[in-house]
Amino acid sequence: MSSAADRIAIISDVHGNLPAFEAVLADISARGISTIHCLGDLVGKGPSPAEVVDLSRQMCTTTVQGNWEAMVAGDGDKRTHHWNRAQLGIERLDYLRDLSGSTQFRMSGRNVRLFHASQISVFHRVHQYDTREAHLGMFENTDFTGDGPPPDIVGYGDIHIGYVKSFADKCLFNTGSVGNPLDITQACYAILEGTLDSETPAPWAVNLVRVPYDIDEAVRQAEASDMPNIPAYVDELRTARYRGLPRVR
Repeated sequence: MSSAADRIAIISDVHGNLPAFEAVLADISARGISTIHCLGDLVGKGPSPAEVVDLSRQMCTTTVQGNWEAMVAGDGDKRTHHWNRAQLGIERLDYLRDLSGSTQFRMSGRNVRLFHASQISVFHRVHQYDTREAHLGMFENTDFTGDGPPPDIVGYGDIHIGYVKSFADKCLFNTGSVGNPLDITQACYAILEGTLDSETPAPWAVNLVRVPYDIDEAVRQAEASDMPNIPAYVDELRTARYRGLPRVR
């Protein structure tokens, strides 16, 4: 890849984890990358949703809505939804409610589409080991994505497990999670490289970046708060294991 290639950072699923977010932003800055696309779930789970939303609004070029934004800014009725609403306040909730569902652009002659969970909605989940048909479906135009040019490259978040899969002249990748990874106990994000806004075929690449961060500090911040579900959150940070799912093979 040429040193003159454009580079875009793509992050997702910060989940109110400020130490992880700050570590990822520092790594992005150290690489000289200034364009950051966020694929949602800034809030939920962790103790710092307001701080994370404010920092994202300052640093991210584009942000799309995740399922947690839809629930917290909507009518989610669990204790954690109410707690997040109280931390965020009216103005931030209005911002999260109005976020779009997807974004699309050209890079190296290919159409790139980014969304939180899938082509169907922020609540429709597609896992790494789902069927080929489910993965190919991620490239379809739907009422949720709109009628733009069908994508050649699709990036998403939601499942907290980073991976890259190429097939049928297409590429599907998951950014992993910044603040609540469920595969490796390090923050994860993606870098997309190529020639931005170009119709001419050119080299391009997707890379996943793992960033160590101060998990002990993230735990301290959680335990110093009155947020719900602290033991489960701390366990996930320390083990990268969601108790409802097996560890990735």
